[in-house]
Amino acid sequence: MTTAVQDASSTRPLFASGAAGAAKPAGNETENRFLNLLVAQMKNQDPLNPLDNAQVTSQMAQLSTVQGIENMNRSLATLAQSLGANQMTEAANLIGHGVLVPGNDVSPESGHNGLGFELALPADAVTVSIADAAGRPVRTIEVGAAQSGVTLLAWDGLTDAGQAAAPGRYRFTVNAVQGGQKVDTTALALGVVDSVSHGAQGVALGLGEDRSAGLGDVRQVF
Repeated sequence: MTTAVQDASSTRPLFASGAAGAAKPAGNETENRFLNLLVAQMKNQDPLNPLDNAQVTSQMAQLSTVQGIENMNRSLATLAQSLGANQMTEAANLIGHGVLVPGNDVSPESGHNGLGFELALPADAVTVSIADAAGRPVRTIEVGAAQSGVTLLAWDGLTDAGQAAAPGRYRFTVNAVQGGQKVDTTALALGVVDSVSHGAQGVALGLGEDRSAGLGDVRQVF
């Protein structure tokens, strides 16, 4: 709260709400409203039942709490803006790079044939099944045992019959088991970052062909 030195002859109230007050920060406005109410309450208190120190202290503590929350909200808003700017800068550095993000798209074409998966736990058997746009099985890859975390593979572009798969987009699924029990998996697709944007959901990476991913979804960068 701003304290001003006033001329002794001034008759202006201490908590005036003129034009100058309108320019004060929101925190000062809250404080002034509270103090005005407190002064009015003290002026109009029952002489036979006046406010005691505990009541005044309690109300001042409430003001302190409200001010603290307002200050914290302003600080968090400033921090969020700063983090958003830093994330945009970080994301811009990814343009032109390949990233591994959640997804199940894959192509037999070189440069687009990367795929991967993330395991919550180690698995003693992992199988990757690739299907065409109609859902017809094209290729089954027996990966074998795999550790927890991210594993990257490359499809050689061949079908189970040993023939070259037709160009286009395919889908793949991952099945992992450990001791006969299914292990939670996340399919990961390879994409090349061609743009970045910032919206209500945070920083997003454009991966072409109407694909996108959040900056926090990136598992690996190439």
